[in-house]
Amino acid sequence: MKKYKFTIRGNDYDVEIKEVEGNIAKIEVNGTAYEVQIHNKEIKTSKTPTIVRANVPVDRKDSKIKKSVSSRGHSVKAPLPGSIFKVLKQVGDEVKKGDAILIMEAMKMENKITAEKDGTIISMKVKEGDTVLQNDVLAEIE
Repeated sequence: MKKYKFTIRGNDYDVEIKEVEGNIAKIEVNGTAYEVQIHNKEIKTSKTPTIVRANVPVDRKDSKIKKSVSSRGHSVKAPLPGSIFKVLKQVGDEVKKGDAILIMEAMKMENKITAEKDGTIISMKVKEGDTVLQNDVLAEIE
């Protein structure tokens, strides 16, 4: 396990700790094996932090994205994978080309998703906190 070199009253000792169980240690001193009892053993605490994560809800039906696309509107799609940070427009809102519809967080950056044409939002396929993949439909404009 660990090797140490001690000098006691001018004598050198090579000590190797072989095994520690509870307060008994098996050691080897200059080639001779010993079992020694440890008094006042310090309990070492780990310096490595423990990562604690929030529990993931078991029922994730609400977070699934409806991927059905209607043929009557223009689909606004996700340019890359990410999560929906903020929804800025709702169903029935009028939008002009270039208006921000929602903000999506991807690759630690906030990206504005804009309308690609003038019209009215006829469906919003996502809500805040949803995770989307590239080319998932986010909204439809008519």
